[in-house]
Amino acid sequence: MARGLAGSVTVVDGESSPFCFPRRYRMPMNELEMFLSAWDREAESTVKLLRALPVTQYDFRPDAGGRSMGELAWHLAEGDAYMSCGIEAGRFAMDAKPPNIERPRTVEGLAPGYERIHRDAVARIRKLKPEDLDRSIPFFAGQQVPIRDILWNMIISHGIHHRGQLTLMCRLAGGHAPGLYGPNREETAAMRAGARA
Repeated sequence: MARGLAGSVTVVDGESSPFCFPRRYRMPMNELEMFLSAWDREAESTVKLLRALPVTQYDFRPDAGGRSMGELAWHLAEGDAYMSCGIEAGRFAMDAKPPNIERPRTVEGLAPGYERIHRDAVARIRKLKPEDLDRSIPFFAGQQVPIRDILWNMIISHGIHHRGQLTLMCRLAGGHAPGLYGPNREETAAMRAGARA
């Protein structure tokens, strides 16, 4: 049985599967709860990938001008931290720095660091009320952006985008990126072998 970020068992109706979602993801009552549920699922996938990164490849950089694997991995935590802090402050400022955002310098430190940052970010967002999603706040360039758009686009979509990059980087660095929205090639091969047996 797998355990989620909050320690919940990801077994549904007695079935254990990497593709089942626990009941707590099934029936959100409002959009804010729906966001928090989706965010928790995505965070669990992020942690799964961070734990699969090759431990000796922190500085792996397929593009000399791009982020290293460790830097890109930590950017996932930074997204949660900066967006949630900006929402909590009611504005975004280039000089604002979330607490405890220093990047771990080893692959082994990335997953636990991300989990800590994500928990803090969730605690900030849980202070919102469903009606707050309609409220707009000034973003970095001063434009007014609804909190709803920050949650869905700049936390969820932005994180998925960079996690996709990190998945490819993991493979390029010699790692085995886990299946996140379905089985990866190794998991597929194991399922086929099991079906033939």
